[in-house]
Amino acid sequence: MFPNPELEGFAPDIIYICTSNRNITDYPVLSDSKEQIEQKMSGVTDKFSGLWEHLRETYHCPIIQNNFEYPFFRLMGNKDASDMHGRVNFVTRLNSRFYEYAQGREDFYICDINYLSASYGLEKWADPYYWHMYKYAVAVPAIPYLSFNIANIIKSIYGKNKKVLNLDLDNTLWGGIVGDDGAENIEIGQETSLAQTYSEFQEYIKAHKQLGVLLTVNSKNDEKNALEGLRRPDSVLRPEDFVNIKANWEPKSMNLAETAKELALLPESFVFVDDNPAERAIVACQVPGAAVPELTGVEHYIQVLDKSGFFEVTALSQDDLQRTEMYLENTKRSQSKASFENYEDYLESLEMKGEIQEFAPLYLSRIAQLTNKSNQFNLTTKRYAQSEIEAVAQDPDHMTLYGRLGDRFGDNGVVSIVIGKIAGRERDELHMELWLMSCRVLKRDMEFAMMDELVARARAAGIRKIVGYYYPTAKNAMVKDFYSLQGFRKCSEDEEGNTVWEFLITDSYEKKNRVIKVNGTD
Repeated sequence: MFPNPELEGFAPDIIYICTSNRNITDYPVLSDSKEQIEQKMSGVTDKFSGLWEHLRETYHCPIIQNNFEYPFFRLMGNKDASDMHGRVNFVTRLNSRFYEYAQGREDFYICDINYLSASYGLEKWADPYYWHMYKYAVAVPAIPYLSFNIANIIKSIYGKNKKVLNLDLDNTLWGGIVGDDGAENIEIGQETSLAQTYSEFQEYIKAHKQLGVLLTVNSKNDEKNALEGLRRPDSVLRPEDFVNIKANWEPKSMNLAETAKELALLPESFVFVDDNPAERAIVACQVPGAAVPELTGVEHYIQVLDKSGFFEVTALSQDDLQRTEMYLENTKRSQSKASFENYEDYLESLEMKGEIQEFAPLYLSRIAQLTNKSNQFNLTTKRYAQSEIEAVAQDPDHMTLYGRLGDRFGDNGVVSIVIGKIAGRERDELHMELWLMSCRVLKRDMEFAMMDELVARARAAGIRKIVGYYYPTAKNAMVKDFYSLQGFRKCSEDEEGNTVWEFLITDSYEKKNRVIKVNGTD
């Protein structure tokens, strides 16, 4: 709360506020009136909200805030939860106020130590020995669990969470081997306790579609048998829940790599779920980056996946909610392409419509998400928190564009982002800080549509030269020649392969996009 030039100079990317119920010093007492209790609650919430607002104004970065764990004793026993004087009741209502604040703010996240402490065991979590001996409000053995939880939040803020569940079938989604036992004899449904366990796991898996997680099958099976298992009337998961099904006798590592290629995703986006330790070992060895959780007993499958934090949510956009449908529509596009001999005829048949505009508040969450998740078609791989995207959108020294793309099969959502900084003594240069595109719209000419719109807006703003930068990574080699294809001239290249390009804007510029109708015009 006090001036801190050193911290301001450091310019933190994230601030984490670690607190616990030990920081609540003014609990209700049994003689307090309702008004006095409310004053005590407001005293705590006002203190913290004042801190959050000060940090937001000073540092302009995401804030992670602990909620409060329950007290390790209950003065009134069970009544402590329902009576307004109870500490359990007080903590519960304080947490609710923190949640209300979080729901109304971007770049503010709750670290749920209330859940963590309950899962770990409240008595062990809040062991008074560590407080009185060392002033640790969390027992030392529990600190790694807290740290892992915080890391999951940070990972999600910067788009490092997983995107795809790659699922085995036999003894993973159902009990038994469908090829040997027959679909009618596998364990699924409500007839036995084991069948119920597999059904509960399938319900948990299916719920991930709500988050935009893609479901895929990777099974050593005849496809016919696999589909029969999924088509059982009591199967929670159906064939249409999966964006890709590979049921064959190929190595599962090869199947996973092929699925990643077909979905235009990196293998590191996948979580491979298989009951067989030998298959897990092969995939872990052959597919670096893919997550391979250790599964032990179907009754623990949910716990293992859930505690791993693979799909931690810090922001949920409309595109996330529709991701499965988007990828299924992509499959239809691929099937349609096979019927055309001429690729441009195929593109025209898609009847594509693009929306390319300056950053709009409606899409800021999705834009920030894209900057952190796009690795392959990303020329500089610069990352932005949402607060940074908001600042760029309002900065007159920056030029921004987002691109949406739809066609006769459906809407792909926001798929491309451009950020440039206006520079030069006469403000006649535009230096590209970010240019990225989602790989699910590769080879649809969206990059040309974005270039056309960028040139038009730059020319209108008096820009005469666009300067582009390419910084190579292990993942973005596919755009090494991007600027060359757009008509830029290479100015320099260093020993690490970093290149600088320039494009002079002239009145003779010819539009490159010929197949996408942009902003309602041909």
